[in-house]
Amino acid sequence: MTVPGVSADHGNETVLLCVPFAGAGPSFFHPWRELSAGRWRVTSVELPGRERRILQTPYRDVVEAAKGSIDDIVADLGEGTRTVLFGHSLGAVLAYELVHLLSRRGVDVERLVVSGSPGPWTQRERRAAGLPDDEFLARVEEFAGFRHEALDHPEMREVILPALQADCEMHESYVPSTDAPVSVPVCSLRGDRDGLVTAEEARQWQAATTGGFSYAEFPGDHMYLVDRGREVLDVIEAECARGR
Repeated sequence: MTVPGVSADHGNETVLLCVPFAGAGPSFFHPWRELSAGRWRVTSVELPGRERRILQTPYRDVVEAAKGSIDDIVADLGEGTRTVLFGHSLGAVLAYELVHLLSRRGVDVERLVVSGSPGPWTQRERRAAGLPDDEFLARVEEFAGFRHEALDHPEMREVILPALQADCEMHESYVPSTDAPVSVPVCSLRGDRDGLVTAEEARQWQAATTGGFSYAEFPGDHMYLVDRGREVLDVIEAECARGR
């Protein structure tokens, strides 16, 4: 399911399709609609286990999550829509899988923008999945350099934790569905103090495309985009202006 920004009659427009990071939902990207200043229609993938789909069982496999989301995404994009995908961390590899599926559906994907992620074939060495709840949250906080204040409230923690655990499990066990690179240009972004993803790892995405590749850094740690939405959108716009 995706969260539409406007009606289904989209015409010949460009959509920025955002894919949330672990534990996040579409609402994280709602402010980007205003920040985009009409440059795109901003929409988001809405996975089970959060927000409007809170009662649904979350996915624990990236490839299955992509396959399970693709029909709703294609319907929301509409005919003749040019699409730019953005994904951070878990969202980066899920977006990568979606590019493969969208291309097979004949959707015009102009660019893939990945953030805070090593190349899709790189497995994370230190893991959080399977740890007891408190240790799990401590490990996730260590990885991200960020703790959501909702986790300090027992009721909210009980709601958020299952999806966050499932997301971490599917991210840490991710294996790409294919060894074939995508054909669309890829831009890889990273916080310059990211302790989870090195600059070298972020540049591994160059091997994941037969199209162009670019790389940019922002001030901040793994979750730099919490405070850098406007700057991220400016880079995406500049990348799109370069064309293919």
